[in-house]
Amino acid sequence: MIPFSVLDLAPITEGGDATTSFRNTLELARLAEDLGFNRFWLAEHHGMPGIASAATSVLIGHVAAGTKKIRVGAGGIMLPNHSPLVIAEQFGTLECLYPGRIDLGLGRAPGSDQLTAQALRRNPGAADTFPQDVMELLDYFSEAPQGRVHAVPGKGLKVPVWILGSSLFGAQMAAAFGLPYAFASHFAPQQMAEAIDVYRRYFRPSVYLDKPYVMLGFNVVAADSDAEAELLATSGQQAFVNLRTGRPGKLPPPKPGYKEALDPMAKTMLEQVLSCSAVGSPERVKESLAGFIQRTQADELMITSHIFDHKARLHSYEIFAEVGKALITSAPQPIS
Repeated sequence: MIPFSVLDLAPITEGGDATTSFRNTLELARLAEDLGFNRFWLAEHHGMPGIASAATSVLIGHVAAGTKKIRVGAGGIMLPNHSPLVIAEQFGTLECLYPGRIDLGLGRAPGSDQLTAQALRRNPGAADTFPQDVMELLDYFSEAPQGRVHAVPGKGLKVPVWILGSSLFGAQMAAAFGLPYAFASHFAPQQMAEAIDVYRRYFRPSVYLDKPYVMLGFNVVAADSDAEAELLATSGQQAFVNLRTGRPGKLPPPKPGYKEALDPMAKTMLEQVLSCSAVGSPERVKESLAGFIQRTQADELMITSHIFDHKARLHSYEIFAEVGKALITSAPQPIS
């Protein structure tokens, strides 16, 4: 069975707040640990009314403190928003506090709109230096940093670094650096197949990894019946449409008949961005999941569920865990 992991955006629901979101995130992480998921990642977003994980490293510490063995990390840190030294110190600190459990996924997008990016004091050209910033960060974690500035804590710590992406750029970079690669197929699947091919074809073994390792994002809304799952999925559908039309908000409650009432353009957009998904009863989820694994030969899947009701979201992961156990495949052991 290939490893399964969890991506949580710490959703803020309509009628809810960040405090509730953080409590729910920790409860989900503890359940994921009990169910045998491999890792639990949180993502950096800023100025998003429905996402509470802006201070990502702080929230990672909260989750790691409240769990015992599951790996906890960033999926990801948007490195151009930060000094590589500061990130090395933050994740060096986390690794010292929770040794052998911390992951650091790196992306080059702002994780925000342009005005918010400016408020972050982000240099408009920061994305252009992403490869150099990653090299600098990797050097801070090395046993013998080349620069005169050292990350304390950070130096000599084995914090696994991942490259995240939704295009060929990230695939090429991860291959060149010999790093594991996580593709955002859960919301930007258009170049998934080509990116996987580029990464595997041009991968160069490194001190970090001796062969390619691909993790793919995958949306899951599982329930006891297809009809219930399809209704629960309308919350995520509304959130995507609202975001793509410039109206981001809190995660809304399910809306019967929502997708059917959309105009053809919005419906096509949803079908494209959410094509890497499984929505339905256990049997339907199992069928979709098996097909996706067979098609992509992914080394690991990162599951995310945009569900308004927290108890229903927990139940979705419980169903998925049972489905996953039933899928025995030949796959590599998870990297750590």
